[in-house]
Amino acid sequence: MISWVQRNFQQHFRIIFGVVLVGTIVSFVATIGATSSISWGNKRTIEREFFGRNLGSSEDMNQIIHDAALSAQFMYGYSNMSDDQLKGYAFRRIAALHLADQLHIPDPTPDQLTRTIRGLRLFAGQDGRFDANRYNQFRNSLTGDSGTAGAAMVRVLTEDVRASQVGQVLSGPGYVLPGDIRRALETGDTFWTLAVASVDYASFHPSIAPTDADIQKYFAENPFRYEVPPRVVASYVGFSAADYLASVTVTDEELNSYFDANAEKFAPPADPKAKPTDRKPIADFKTARPQVELEVRLRDAQRLALDAASRFAVSLYDNKVAPGPALDAFLAEAKVKATPLAPFTREAGPAEFGGSPEISAAAFNLGPDRYFSEELTIPGGAAVILWKETLPTRKPSLIEVRPKVVADFLENERRIRFVQLGRTLRARIEAGLKSGLAFDEAAKQAAAGDVSVHTQTMAPFQLRSQPKDLDDSIRATLDGLEKGHVSEMIPGTDEGRLVYAVDKRVPNLTETNPDYAQNRAEIASYSAQLGTAAYLGEIVERELKRSEDAAK
Repeated sequence: MISWVQRNFQQHFRIIFGVVLVGTIVSFVATIGATSSISWGNKRTIEREFFGRNLGSSEDMNQIIHDAALSAQFMYGYSNMSDDQLKGYAFRRIAALHLADQLHIPDPTPDQLTRTIRGLRLFAGQDGRFDANRYNQFRNSLTGDSGTAGAAMVRVLTEDVRASQVGQVLSGPGYVLPGDIRRALETGDTFWTLAVASVDYASFHPSIAPTDADIQKYFAENPFRYEVPPRVVASYVGFSAADYLASVTVTDEELNSYFDANAEKFAPPADPKAKPTDRKPIADFKTARPQVELEVRLRDAQRLALDAASRFAVSLYDNKVAPGPALDAFLAEAKVKATPLAPFTREAGPAEFGGSPEISAAAFNLGPDRYFSEELTIPGGAAVILWKETLPTRKPSLIEVRPKVVADFLENERRIRFVQLGRTLRARIEAGLKSGLAFDEAAKQAAAGDVSVHTQTMAPFQLRSQPKDLDDSIRATLDGLEKGHVSEMIPGTDEGRLVYAVDKRVPNLTETNPDYAQNRAEIASYSAQLGTAAYLGEIVERELKRSEDAAK
């Protein structure tokens, strides 16, 4: 029988590996990131010795990272790590090889290397056994000629075998308490039968009558909610695509080409009574021609509007037009006008343009040194934004935002009371259960007059083979939940849930359980791996610090 630990470790291997890796490399990755003498893309050669490698050499660094990426594929079956994770793995790998040299660990024999290759899951077929075709495909996928690729594979695998032997020396037997084993067995192998009462938040309408003092206190305690973020004050010069329609000419060739590329959008709507097996209606160019021509003309008119806006912005730049009277005169001469925009934030762009994030981003890049934008697309045409000022963050008075403060207070108080109601419902349900009521009846009686509730009973399950739809919040309530008891309410956005343990069958937690020894071995192995990772992380950090100090 496969234990809960093994199943979960296999299913969540990438997550576990990432957590362990990040946990052990954060500090020394930060050290590298903060060091000015090394840049991963820097071509300069700076001496910074690290366990026999020069981190200041781009050639050395390229080799270190390339080997680590290849090793990760061999060891873990994938290499889609972030840059920081890969660098951290590379440093730990070099540290392990340094220890292998100090411990005089020899290279593996050809037989040992062959067994290692045949045992890598990267080369395993669907039956879990070594697949020579997968091995050859991987080898052929490597850059360089087959001889170079093969030599690189052998070198990296040889190093990996030596590094893994260092891990075995460092890890030791692993430290496991009997309580850890019992906890793993109980967590993974307990059979649960749960009933859940879902309390509808939308149906909860408590009577709340806040006083002025309540509102003032809430406003004073939550000023961050009502800060007005920076806003841009600007205007725009618009160029309507409609003004350029008369200048657009289209040919039959253009229309046919556009129709062919977008035929599906011009197909007539399907008959709602048609059968699924019926053929879909096919677009007809002759019928769709008016619509096709309109779309092509509008597209070309939009391009002309953008061109006009671009010429306008370039003219502002070429003539070095300053804001103020000079700009007003320039606009008058160009026979265009600047239309004011309502002040807008970075998150919510101009309301006049549908809150466009592109226009907002462009406007917030403007300022006194460059007060006009490049050409920008707006609904129905193009525009150039003219910046006037950026208003700083400010704290409004209560009078300005009172309606929002009142609404926030009422919602916050409603949430607080909903949680309080959950405690009341739990007590009522448990009382109903003790009186002999079924869970669903006890839940309905407990909620009567206060809120709507519905119940459901889940099929029995174990966490090691839990249902796919088991909510994490429900799973979290199981720790410490006993048979016949009801959990605290789990508050959510739309509902709160109370979990009732209809049945709880705990497995045999003694050494007579066939899974006891297997769980002990797996937990010991995992504990040992954590210790090895922590130790390697320590010596890597020390070596990075030493090499940094030496390079100064």
